[in-house]
Amino acid sequence: MTADEERLHAVVHDGDGPLALLVHGALGSRSYWDDNIGALQAVCRPVVMELWGHGRSPSPAEPERYRPHSYVTEFEQLRVELDAEQIWMIGQSLGAALALHYVLAYPAHVIGAVLTNSSSAFSEPAVWAERTETLVEERALEVEAHGIEVLRDSWINPGRSKRISPAVRARLAGEFSEHDATGLANSFRLTNTGIPLGERLAEVAVPVLLTNGTEEGRFQHLLPRARQIPDLQIADLPASHAVNAQDPAGWNDAVTRFIRQHAHTPHAH
Repeated sequence: MTADEERLHAVVHDGDGPLALLVHGALGSRSYWDDNIGALQAVCRPVVMELWGHGRSPSPAEPERYRPHSYVTEFEQLRVELDAEQIWMIGQSLGAALALHYVLAYPAHVIGAVLTNSSSAFSEPAVWAERTETLVEERALEVEAHGIEVLRDSWINPGRSKRISPAVRARLAGEFSEHDATGLANSFRLTNTGIPLGERLAEVAVPVLLTNGTEEGRFQHLLPRARQIPDLQIADLPASHAVNAQDPAGWNDAVTRFIRQHAHTPHAH
């Protein structure tokens, strides 16, 4: 497969309303959103992406493809192919940070964004760099040496949460086996580097809903940084990191209301 043919795997669902790109976080995959799709279809057309090296997406050889700006290019290419003038960006964890990178690059093509707890988006860049130098490099070396199974029971695997419905958890367990060690190592090293938005959060020019899983204690101290986004709403939900999968009823309600609220208010740039 040539670089031109390597594309992120995307599942395009039917739905009523504008296109919405759904971007999971590290070690996630397409079924991560399964308890949300039905509700979303009432207000948008969900398109579920899988990151490089995750699920059915390939693992490009060129390091540059894993950088946030290259994901932005992929998202934009998909928007054009699906003939959508304006879209919603919905992101979980690392996917929330990538969604914001797209929002900043193409504000005129974004109606709004929905984010879950994302340390990668909202951490101080210097603090994040220090953390990724050690923790992330360890994970990358581990997966290169021993393969993906070494991370199946890791706390960073969202699919191991007992609070996710058994059906979704079973599908995620199957999809975990599709992950690629080289793609994951590159994702850890290259996508994570430079992912925090830093001072650019103040430049986000679209409405944003942060669905805050209040039980993830380490994320709560980042809320003041999230509040740099000018047009921000926060929905506090009784969940931890995997907010949309742990409290799908609460998340679905908050998100569908938010999308309806902004359904007929196209913003100018």
